[in-house]
Amino acid sequence: MAAKGTRIERKTAKAAAASEKGRGKLLGYAKVSTTDQDLTVQRQALKGAGVATVFEEKASGTKRDGRTELHKVLGVLCDRDTLVVTRLDRLGRSLRDLANVAHEIEQVGANLKVLEQNVDTSTAAGRAFFGMLAVFSAFETDVRRERQMEGIALAKRRGVYAGGKARLDRTRVKQLAKDGVGPARIARELGMARSSVYRLLEEAAKLTSIRHRGHATTRHK
Repeated sequence: MAAKGTRIERKTAKAAAASEKGRGKLLGYAKVSTTDQDLTVQRQALKGAGVATVFEEKASGTKRDGRTELHKVLGVLCDRDTLVVTRLDRLGRSLRDLANVAHEIEQVGANLKVLEQNVDTSTAAGRAFFGMLAVFSAFETDVRRERQMEGIALAKRRGVYAGGKARLDRTRVKQLAKDGVGPARIARELGMARSSVYRLLEEAAKLTSIRHRGHATTRHK
């Protein structure tokens, strides 16, 4: 019985070792948006999850431009490795960005583990989650495209679309403002950015002020 028990223990130990060997490396990625934010909390959480190597960076913005450490960790991931992050928004702020990262991880045969949201793509549930993520990402892109087309159609109806960015209709902006229409509504109606509306109104106000000063000077003469 003792010999049989020893053989079973040896088989269990070998199986565990093989499983550990086939699991690959755990690589962590930690990110904050500004230089005055601290990475300590993320670093400790990743270390607590068994991650020995953590790629860290402080980068602002929602796009991957300039995120050198993210590019590095994605570049060194190999088959059966696992990229570990504390939250999904450490990887990207949009569904499209997350789906792209997930695709790159999947392409090399690696997995993604998200600690706070309990996501692990080495499991069936985790893989299903990222399949849903890809679907929602496509949906987000379609919605954005539809909104863009709606804006173009509206600009064409208003006569301010010139085959690209909407032409700034100064006269129409001033008339709507004179009629009591607010900048946000003017922007929607003319298919313009609110910042452009504010700029045109500011230019109009300055021009009116200059004209008033010119008239006053003429009267004094």
